[in-house]
Amino acid sequence: MNRYISHSKNDKGNEHGLYEHLTEVSDLMVQFSKEDRYKRIFRITGLLHDMGKYQPAFQKYLREGGLKGSVPHASWGAALCQKYQQVEAAFSIDGHHKGLPDKGDLISSLLEFNELDNFLFEDIKKVFFSEFQLSEKDLTYVDIGLRGTDKELFIRMLFSSLTDADWLNTEHHFNEHIAKKRKVSDFNATILISLIENAIAVKNKEGYINKLRNRVRNYAISLSNQDRGFYSMTLPTGMGKTLASISWALHHAKHNNLKRIIVVLPFISIIDQTAKELKLIFGEKWVLEHHSNFNEDEEANINIANEALHGTSYTKRLATENWDYPIIVTTTVQFFESLFNNKPSRCRKIHRISDAVVIFDEVQSLPKELVTPTLSMLMNVQKVMQASFLFCTATQPAFEKNEKFNGIENIQPLVENPKEVFDATRRVNYYPVNQYLPISISELVTEVNNCKSSVLCIFNTKKQALLFYNNIDEKLFNKRFHLSTSMYPTHRKRVIANIRDSLQKNEKIIVSSTQLIEAGVDFDFPCVFREIAPLESIIQSAGRCNREGKMKRMGKVFIFKINDTGVPNKQYRALAEFANEMYKGKEDLLFDHDFYTEYYRKAINLFIDSDKKKIEEDRKNFNFKTVADKYHLIESKTTPIFILCEESAQLYESIRYKAVLSRADYRAMQLYSVQVYDNFINENLCKMGKEPQGYWKWNGEYHQDYGLSQNPEMSNLII
Repeated sequence: MNRYISHSKNDKGNEHGLYEHLTEVSDLMVQFSKEDRYKRIFRITGLLHDMGKYQPAFQKYLREGGLKGSVPHASWGAALCQKYQQVEAAFSIDGHHKGLPDKGDLISSLLEFNELDNFLFEDIKKVFFSEFQLSEKDLTYVDIGLRGTDKELFIRMLFSSLTDADWLNTEHHFNEHIAKKRKVSDFNATILISLIENAIAVKNKEGYINKLRNRVRNYAISLSNQDRGFYSMTLPTGMGKTLASISWALHHAKHNNLKRIIVVLPFISIIDQTAKELKLIFGEKWVLEHHSNFNEDEEANINIANEALHGTSYTKRLATENWDYPIIVTTTVQFFESLFNNKPSRCRKIHRISDAVVIFDEVQSLPKELVTPTLSMLMNVQKVMQASFLFCTATQPAFEKNEKFNGIENIQPLVENPKEVFDATRRVNYYPVNQYLPISISELVTEVNNCKSSVLCIFNTKKQALLFYNNIDEKLFNKRFHLSTSMYPTHRKRVIANIRDSLQKNEKIIVSSTQLIEAGVDFDFPCVFREIAPLESIIQSAGRCNREGKMKRMGKVFIFKINDTGVPNKQYRALAEFANEMYKGKEDLLFDHDFYTEYYRKAINLFIDSDKKKIEEDRKNFNFKTVADKYHLIESKTTPIFILCEESAQLYESIRYKAVLSRADYRAMQLYSVQVYDNFINENLCKMGKEPQGYWKWNGEYHQDYGLSQNPEMSNLII
């Protein structure tokens, strides 16, 4: 054997030397390391991660072939790290293929290496030390001063860096043509500031509201030269939060030499709109959109079946793997469930949050039982990875620390006088329906029929939205529309475009929708009906009413209760009832910025034991797999059902005979899929088929008005 290798021959016939691989991964990890004090651990982790490949059995496997995974190698480097108390490196190396383990599992997996007669381990250790000209002193642990969950987060960052560096280096060996496609423009705050200022100059118009928007944005920018930390921007709907927050973030990044901006949004519908706006300002090459329903290949009109390896589109698809991009727009689920995950593919992007500005839009929609562990994680990220965070919202949640709540120590506001801004932008009046006593769907229809203008009705469940839609008197309106997640994303997008077109033509229309319409869909209705909901949902719904303030009179928002209604979950019901009790008979409070603060402070107290799952305890005990199993923003498991229709027929023909579907295929399919609960599948097996590649295809009726479900009772089984 001439030399030790890390990977078998590539298409050029070249083997990948083990010394070269370990050195290159180590060098790349040092580039990823956040601070000088971290570099030693990063280098050691890179050098030791594949030490187990020095096994004669592994070298034979690489050169002669064999069953994948038949010769484990990750534990060998982890065991040597453990010997020198390099705990952070041991976790990262042991999990760099299978995922970060729980502490007990790590100890168990390394027991065999503690045996005195493990001669093979000693031989391999000698080979490794000889190859790299190292001594035991070079591996001695140096404490970097992190404890508790700070140390746990550091392990996640180290693990992420190792995973990314390992995969990038391996890709360069096997697929150099792909590796070259990863090169993107470096973040350049000066260029981006110039682009956004040009866009704002073009948009600027006369009028008090526009002057107020400029004043708010300029004040935020004046505070951008402060240190990295936590910030808040509390603004009413329609005050240009996107432009104000991005402007501040760019100036803040320039002052603090930060590397990227990450925009985190709760709903895919908002992402679609926000990403489009940012691409218009900065251009395609600066903005990466990353969520489950987005297909960059389709956006660039590339044949997804061929997965062409060219252009910006392919570079972006690669960048979704590790977030190596200047501006990233993603979902709350993608961001937080990656931070709390333990799998290599999900965690690969985590280290890119280092030196980033992270903008959260409407983050108060977090499940209350996850607030404590989530805020703790953000505080760890801020300290260990030196990121800055901006909470950007219309109803600022009470995330700051107080005597009863272990929140964030200091959140710096970026709005000079939020009360003045809220007062100046009042565009609606709120009215109770039947003094909030429950009414039937037919009674609600009667109330709505009294409106002489277009109406938007928003419900908490698909069942009620569909029942109402089916009871609308079509003769009183030019058109009626239904919106819910019973419709596949492309269908919803088309309906939203039709609604917007009808509003522009001043047609009298009625829309029955679930809360998916609350944010990111910039409708402008003169009249909105909203079923009682948590405060943020009420305010967001009102943002669809008289949005531009162009009506001669105030817009009207009616709040109602429905008989025998359901709710998304118990927390939603509790917060809806709690909010209603606070503003009942005092609807003017819904314009008061101070009321939002009081509401959230009291709402947090409803869930004061906000870590019932003991996630913080598991993090302190370094139980990574257990934490990943516990932390889910969406608890209920759903399954995508592919809807075969005229619109998706061409895609179906391109995939139906494939033995294995690619990631691009699945991304394209998501645009024509509806998420359903297991009960829906069990009750509709006769209308569905399992395709050879393993996905479900719907063979039943799909209605062009309301999607998959024609039965209101069945709507509850669709997410």
